[in-house]
Amino acid sequence: MPMLLIKNGRIVDPAAGTDRIGDLFVENGKIAPLHRVPGDLPPDRILDASDKIVAPGLVDMHVHFRDPGLTYKEDILTGTDAAAAGGVTTAVCMPNTKPVIDTPETVRYVLDKGAESKINLLTYAAVTRGQLGRELTDMEALYQAGAAAFSDDGVQLQSASLMRQALQNAKVRDLLICSHCEDTDMVQNYAVNEGIISKRLGLPGRPAIAEELMVARDAMLALETGARVHICHVSTAGSVEIIRHYKAKGARLTCETCPQYFTLTEDIVPAKGAMARVNPPLRTAADMEAIIEGLRDGTIDVIATDHAPHSDEEKSRPLPDAPSGMSGLETSLAVTYTRLCLQLDFSVSEILRLMSTAPAKLLGLEKGRLAVGDDADLIIFDPAENWTVDTARFHSKGHNTPFAGSLLTGRVKYTVCGGKVVYADQ
Repeated sequence: MPMLLIKNGRIVDPAAGTDRIGDLFVENGKIAPLHRVPGDLPPDRILDASDKIVAPGLVDMHVHFRDPGLTYKEDILTGTDAAAAGGVTTAVCMPNTKPVIDTPETVRYVLDKGAESKINLLTYAAVTRGQLGRELTDMEALYQAGAAAFSDDGVQLQSASLMRQALQNAKVRDLLICSHCEDTDMVQNYAVNEGIISKRLGLPGRPAIAEELMVARDAMLALETGARVHICHVSTAGSVEIIRHYKAKGARLTCETCPQYFTLTEDIVPAKGAMARVNPPLRTAADMEAIIEGLRDGTIDVIATDHAPHSDEEKSRPLPDAPSGMSGLETSLAVTYTRLCLQLDFSVSEILRLMSTAPAKLLGLEKGRLAVGDDADLIIFDPAENWTVDTARFHSKGHNTPFAGSLLTGRVKYTVCGGKVVYADQ
């Protein structure tokens, strides 16, 4: 395997508390000591990281690669190419494919195809068969097949009794269940947040309480069962407060949010239309401020993308008829850096912890670190480069993003996974 020397970079490693100027040496796919014995061969490649940040590769624990069955939207190889371009070296697929990832065979399909890709690919398995909310899957068999965690993301598991049983089953092996929290009866297939904008557009809305009721339910079940629950894509102030409260009570509760929820509000929906239709919806300025405060105080553990590509035809439909979701992998780090670091004074180490070190720890992965002996999964990121989001340059099949045309600061220049350069900005 080629040897790689990265020189003169600002090395930021949240796991070790490191923020220094220096070099990194990579050998046999691992971070290696810089001081080698005389006579050793020189590196095969040298990357000059002067004025750039060298950091652990991102770990995105919430992506939709649409494979199997919906590959006109995305497939595992295009999805992982998009991930590499965004600095993601480990991604975890959600199971709402066709068929649903609810058998050992479908788990192995994703993992086998992921092994052909440029990055590390893991997958969730469904909590219920077909994600229908009626019958639990065989978690033990799915875990043995390689499932990293469990989720019915895309639909809410409505039955409290079934969710409780799933958590009791998961606790036996300390497995993680990730919960999509929305009361299905309240949200239907509505396109926008219930509020000023929905009234202006004359559309029914998805109320904040629909999310908060289910967050409270699953937080209570986490406390009662002692099982691990991770709340997906938190979007409301009430959800942040509930999670903060139940964490303080000792629930084994974690959560994530996405760049769109600390950057955008429902106010952009009239102009952006279906491109701004995401699930849960963009909320109010007060919700956005609460999300930011939750990131500051540690209530929110992870930033994930909820990368959800759709075809151009689907997203060209009128707002009420278009599917929810946005393509987020190739903009997430720059959006987060621009918003949190440049505008709100978060440190680079803080956002890297949220996007790499913390999700790796939640999933039990030895990732998100740059110590000697660790896997050489890393990025070189230019914190000064300004660029405009051009979806024609996306590696993803999905061009659906409300950030199209936005001016961002910070760009991934190289992504290295397992010691190999898997993306270089051209």
